[in-house]
Amino acid sequence: MDYGAAADVTRHADFAAFADGLTQTARLIALSSGGDQPLHAIAFKQSDVLLFGQESAGLPNFVYQRVAIRARIPMAEGFRSLNLAMAAAIALGEALRQTGGFPA
Repeated sequence: MDYGAAADVTRHADFAAFADGLTQTARLIALSSGGDQPLHAIAFKQSDVLLFGQESAGLPNFVYQRVAIRARIPMAEGFRSLNLAMAAAIALGEALRQTGGFPA
């Protein structure tokens, strides 16, 4: 797509380097099918950082242990998860809606 140039991308050597660069107000929120808080119950802040793991394995345990909130997207009984792109779109959409982050 031709939108790549508009993205602000920062690469980090590892999770420690990423975490060291966060501001004091940053709150890590992990999205997981095993999360203990439903996505719609979270009051998002502009400084929140959303973390998503691999579709097959989720986030590594050492990352999952450092997050402030473990969120899940509620699903109908019998379903266990969404694909990563769909989960990220739903979570980011809700966070942007709550924080007024959508373009005017």
